[in-house]
Amino acid sequence: MINCIIVDDEPLAAKLLENHISRIDHLKLIGKADNAMEAYKMIQSQSVELMFLDIQMPHLNGIDFLKSLSQKPATIFTTAYRDFAIEGFELEAVDYLLKPITFERFFKSVERILRNTTVPQEDFIIFRTEGMQRKIFLSEIIYFESQGNDIKVVLATKESFISKNKITDLQATLSSKGFVRIHRSFLINIDFVSAFNTTEVLLGNHHIPVGRSYRQEFDAFISAVSKNRLL
Repeated sequence: MINCIIVDDEPLAAKLLENHISRIDHLKLIGKADNAMEAYKMIQSQSVELMFLDIQMPHLNGIDFLKSLSQKPATIFTTAYRDFAIEGFELEAVDYLLKPITFERFFKSVERILRNTTVPQEDFIIFRTEGMQRKIFLSEIIYFESQGNDIKVVLATKESFISKNKITDLQATLSSKGFVRIHRSFLINIDFVSAFNTTEVLLGNHHIPVGRSYRQEFDAFISAVSKNRLL
């Protein structure tokens, strides 16, 4: 999601931009300002990644405002005048939109940013359980427990279910995703670790034993913790 703000002293123009933004899933409007000083406060107080900036504004115009910023968000100028286009592009603006701004022109401009922005996709895994294919995000999983030829999946929602899987197969798939096998029967999500010692790991209210034969994996886990990578 790309956080964006509108800086425009014309209510109708600002409203049109707001409507355009609402039609694009990856854009999130986090604020509107009708002058440069209000916009400056927004940029200082929250993460602004894209700014739709009018040029002709009271007190301080959009170009001078952008020049004054040491950390500049990606900026698309919006104006009723063509005269400032060259200066706008010299400031490395993404685009320069002339009012009234159609959605087609707006989308073409924003698409440049979307094309160069990696929108993270949350990892998930599909389990077969109770005759259904079930999609579970990895961030929901606290740990896996091997139960013979089955696997018990324990979730942060306090729910659990049984699926036909082998813990060795899950370990091979998820070892690069923040899951560590610390026992022959347990594969844990390190994001849920709240405490540990040499014999057990605490995942919220779940006490998971550390197996002697999984000392190497556990030592790697301890090493990561000592480097402040986990806790």
